[in-house]
Amino acid sequence: MLVDSHCHLDFPDFEADRTAIIDRARAAGVGIMVTISTRVRQFERLRAIIDANDGIYASIGTHPHNAAEELDVTTDDLIEFTRHPKVVAIGEAGLDYHYDGDPVAQAEGLRRHIAAARMTGLPLVIHARDADEDMARILREEAGKGPFPAILHCFSSGRDLAMTGVELGFHVSFSGIITFKRTEALRAIAAEVPADRLLVETDAPYLAPTPHRGARNEPAYVAETAKVLAEIRGVTPEAIAVQTTENFHRLFRKVPRA
Repeated sequence: MLVDSHCHLDFPDFEADRTAIIDRARAAGVGIMVTISTRVRQFERLRAIIDANDGIYASIGTHPHNAAEELDVTTDDLIEFTRHPKVVAIGEAGLDYHYDGDPVAQAEGLRRHIAAARMTGLPLVIHARDADEDMARILREEAGKGPFPAILHCFSSGRDLAMTGVELGFHVSFSGIITFKRTEALRAIAAEVPADRLLVETDAPYLAPTPHRGARNEPAYVAETAKVLAEIRGVTPEAIAVQTTENFHRLFRKVPRA
């Protein structure tokens, strides 16, 4: 069995054929999917999906692109949403300097999400893009206040941030980016991360892996990423499936084993 630890099933890209997408994922051996929140105020869309489908879970949080819109969402608000039995993670939250944004709002939102992860014990889904130094600094500062579980999701940053995450006890999740040409540096990081910290994901509908690059991504394609990760690490795809699924359950403790 494989787990897609990060997708966005509530996005409009999937509105017309969501049921077929879920069926294809299950046919491909993807037993669990976590559909990730990007706006707290849109949680009802996620609730409808997770309430209607076995094996699909959700997070609660505000993407850094939307941080300035939801600065009135408190840590207590985030924690309240985790009362739902299928809300199993906090986030995604983080820093993204690739586009124009509000770094102050992003940092404030990130710290609130970290506090919610620390208080609930649920994993924080971290989004980091073009912000390695600030991200490492904030994570170290917050870890000094008390440990919290976390994932560096869709990892595409530098080695230093990956190793900072490993040092702090975090997991590192790889997407279809490792299947692209000219990502040798990222594949080297994927080879170095300890086996017990690895996760795989799609970030669907984005970043479809080779041979689907350029098309809409979907959870079934996590199998292609797992296959390349296995090649990078010199193990079988079956071994990667077992390892990443075990890692997922160790981190996402609220998700029952299939």
